[in-house]
Amino acid sequence: MEQFAADPVRRQYKEILGFVRRRVASPLDAEDIAQEVFVSASVHLARSAGNAPPTIGWLYRVARRRLADEARSRRRPETVSLELVQEPEAPSEYGESVARALDSALLGLTEGQRVVVVLRLIEGRSFAEIAHRIGATEEACRMRFMRGLEQLRTELEREGLGPS
Repeated sequence: MEQFAADPVRRQYKEILGFVRRRVASPLDAEDIAQEVFVSASVHLARSAGNAPPTIGWLYRVARRRLADEARSRRRPETVSLELVQEPEAPSEYGESVARALDSALLGLTEGQRVVVVLRLIEGRSFAEIAHRIGATEEACRMRFMRGLEQLRTELEREGLGPS
């Protein structure tokens, strides 16, 4: 009787493994992700003892989510060159001091804050675009932006460049 129960699971595993293999470069990564899908299925089964086992559609949905998680975890944070915010030549001494203070303040931000601040203020990107581009949530981008602006404001005021 156990043989009959194992056959559908084997078929489903092969199907999900094939699905994942077509979407990742490494066969080992594909096997890891497929195993994670079936671990999720076993956890689901344990939680819902009286319910039917997960369907193939459910397994595909979990596989897609695991693939998205894997892609997010491998994505490196995007870096933004500070040259985007520097003016090649400042027209006055005041402009030079502002440029130096801004450079210094931007260098004081974390890389994540700097990327979001530059993409939002300099490039005019929406939080949705920024989130998609760096692989974070919109809420996380908003928080990085707000914290980055607060830190920039504090640093610029320390340099004597606060609002009059």
